[in-house]
Amino acid sequence: MIERIRAVFQILPDKRGKSNNRRYLMQDAALSAFSVFFTQSPSFLDYQIRMQQQHGRNNAQTLFGVHQIPCDNQIRNLLDPVPPQTLFPLMANIGEELHRHGYLEALRSVDKTLLLALDGTDFFSSHTIHCACCQRCTQTNGATLYRHIAVTPLLVAPGQEKVIALPPEFVQPQDGHDKQDCELAAATRWLTRWGAHYAPWGITLLGDDLYCHQPFCQQVLAANMAFLFTCKPDSHRALYEWIGDFSRMRQLATLVRTRWTGKKRLTDTYRYANQVPLRDSDDALMLSWCELTTTDEQGKVLYHNAWATSHRIDARNVEQLVKAGRARWKIENEGNNTLKTKGYHFEHNFGHGQQHLANLLATMILLAFLAHTTLDWMDERYRAVRQALPSRRTFFEHVRALLQYLPFDDWNHLMAFMLSKLPPPDTG
Repeated sequence: MIERIRAVFQILPDKRGKSNNRRYLMQDAALSAFSVFFTQSPSFLDYQIRMQQQHGRNNAQTLFGVHQIPCDNQIRNLLDPVPPQTLFPLMANIGEELHRHGYLEALRSVDKTLLLALDGTDFFSSHTIHCACCQRCTQTNGATLYRHIAVTPLLVAPGQEKVIALPPEFVQPQDGHDKQDCELAAATRWLTRWGAHYAPWGITLLGDDLYCHQPFCQQVLAANMAFLFTCKPDSHRALYEWIGDFSRMRQLATLVRTRWTGKKRLTDTYRYANQVPLRDSDDALMLSWCELTTTDEQGKVLYHNAWATSHRIDARNVEQLVKAGRARWKIENEGNNTLKTKGYHFEHNFGHGQQHLANLLATMILLAFLAHTTLDWMDERYRAVRQALPSRRTFFEHVRALLQYLPFDDWNHLMAFMLSKLPPPDTG
């Protein structure tokens, strides 16, 4: 994987003029930045410079292939002109390898499709620092807030902790458009760019109520994908008028399930209907609708939500559809929250730049997140070390400490060293 990443970094565009100092290669700048995100160590490069002075070699060189480590400012200056789109095919290629080797089959859900969740997340905001890719928002007090927002598609599945990061799309000013860019427009661009690539995998798109509108739903269907979007009454009045009529005429199909949680007995009530119009127009898209209401023994509502989908619903698949719809939250819990709170520092300003730097570094963080998930599946030693340690946090604490003090020949050397020092995992 490192060799594949290096091969892409070797051909990054170099915007320096012929007269500029070319002491450092573009690939060294990119690999140096990526090494910080992969090791989850903001001080990784400082330690490696010190190690080079003491031992004549360093882990940035042996593990990542960095020839010379640029300083932080040089890394930022070299990478600022590089569009993040140059790394998107690399992320897609890693996902293709997982698909080709069958690792994604365990993620298949409703109608044997893969669930692809879409959501936008902020990863930078400032009243002073900004670049050409920033979104500009005027606040009520007249101040301008500069923001970076990314749509971060993930493959998710109910009951599965692993999520697969796919190439992102950034909310940013678009050439030739006066209108402010937004999450839905970015998601539409992502679908245009990647729909034909991922549709053959068998995809059901998940999204919140923002995505549950006819133009986007039609684009999803045109891309040969299915959809399962949250559907709220306030934004879909015509649809819910039909649901109300069906309910009054007792034409809504209903399925009731009772379950014991170990502490409480809960009742799940599913209601669903097919051939319901998405909006009030002659060309309205006809789709299916379902809802789940969970109550306790006293009848108190503990959970309620509803979804619109292109899948036809019946008693055999309504529970699976609802589980799939609820899996959308994994893009927050296992996705964006992990990136922001589990060592990836997604919201940290590693460098903003004037052109593409902020979005490029965010893409590298997503690439590191994807690489860790891939290694956990495909690399036996990496997986064994992870299993011998109690958490992701502990794993990276050990890695950071070792790489700070000891030089290693390669990744196999590092993993073998850790395995030799760790007790075997308790399998019960």
